[in-house]
Amino acid sequence: MAAGDDPPLVRAVGLTLAFGDEVIQRALSFDVRRGEVLAIVGASGCGKSTLLRHLIGLQTPAAGQVLYGEHDLHSCDDEVLATLRRRFGVMFQSGALWSSMTLGENVMLPLRLFTPLNPDQRRQRARWKLALVGLDDAFDLEPSELSGGMRKRAAIARALALDPELLYLDEPSSGLDPFSAARLDRLILNLRRHLGTTVVMVSHSIDSVFAVADRLLFLDDLEKTMTALDAPQTLAAHGPARVREFLHRGAPA
Repeated sequence: MAAGDDPPLVRAVGLTLAFGDEVIQRALSFDVRRGEVLAIVGASGCGKSTLLRHLIGLQTPAAGQVLYGEHDLHSCDDEVLATLRRRFGVMFQSGALWSSMTLGENVMLPLRLFTPLNPDQRRQRARWKLALVGLDDAFDLEPSELSGGMRKRAAIARALALDPELLYLDEPSSGLDPFSAARLDRLILNLRRHLGTTVVMVSHSIDSVFAVADRLLFLDDLEKTMTALDAPQTLAAHGPARVREFLHRGAPA
């Protein structure tokens, strides 16, 4: 389980997300604890993926801070920013694999750009990362040869290339059949259990949230702010009415 007494890896402080004058979410304050799986949920269009893009520095908040230690991701200099970004890996919803590269080449790319490893060492590391996600024999395959679930796992392998302490996943089970989604849930739990990886995932799958999440952050599309943060089981039983309704619509039997 997450080590709640450790300093948080990430803190969002008074975060407001907006597109021009349109506020998507406001006054978001929460932390990401070391070793936990934190799920970000809410109705479609509430700003889940937008929040993720702010946490990884792809969008600038209208107000507030995203703190890694004492460093604000959106105001630090380029050198510090580059260092901070190597602490986390990202799996985008589409996978975002380079179609012109094999899976091995996709995983080796960050190793080539950001490490002193030689080609043999990069190949060895990439093969191990692919094996970690159950793609032992896929090193020479191209993304077009993969199923949806395999593409998701390959994208996670690439996100893990630099051994990040924190992994961001955007809708990891989106578009997957129940068997593939359950397999991906097991992978997330294994990464946390065996590597100590902290995971923040945006998800619309309540089954997956109940299966893997230590805590759930609920973004309310009407209030335009977070209205709950706790264990999924606790919120399903005792959370605000809208949160209970949302969770019970998709909660596993």
